Amino acid sequence: MTRPFAPGERIPPDLLLKAYASGVFPMAEEADDPEVFWVRPEMRGIIPLDAFHVPKSLAKIVRQKRFEIRFDGDFDAVIGACAEARDDRRKTWINAPIRDAYGELFRRGHAHTVEAWRDDQLVGGLYGVSLGRAFFGESMFARERDASKVCLVHLVEHLRERGFVLLDTQFTTEHLKRFGAIDVPRRKYDRMLAAAIQGGAIF
Repeated sequence: MTRPFAPGERIPPDLLLKAYASGVFPMAEEADDPEVFWVRPEMRGIIPLDAFHVPKSLAKIVRQKRFEIRFDGDFDAVIGACAEARDDRRKTWINAPIRDAYGELFRRGHAHTVEAWRDDQLVGGLYGVSLGRAFFGESMFARERDASKVCLVHLVEHLRERGFVLLDTQFTTEHLKRFGAIDVPRRKYDRMLAAAIQGGAIF
């Protein structure tokens, strides 16, 4: 489903939350495109929290505490970094209406970040949306090697501690499969989602 948004027009935050509750999320073709299209994949990527795998080399880096990990420290900086073009991705699906909408979700307590800092510089992070006991990962970035991976490890630990039951990654990639990401059919995902958004978990 595609719905154009004029420059400066906002995606209503309540609509965005309802979309997540029904298994739908927004994307844009590129940063300068004012239009947003809504996505509901036939196969949905998730990371089972009880089957999360941390490679040995990464576990060592986590133990070394190379980065200072912060939660919800600078949302605008994280989503801005996620939207930057890079060598392996010249275009971004994060446009102005999406940045504004998720910023509003952050102010309402429904969007969150996990951040890696070194010498008071933001060097990696991720952001996503929480609803009930579900967390929907949106995007991540790294300016230093392994920074975003370390954030993912801390995210999973955080979600486990706080009683979350679903970590949605939207799609799977070879990178995420290293951590245990799997694809589930839409019908199964819808059942998992319905159960996860019942009850509450505080990020």
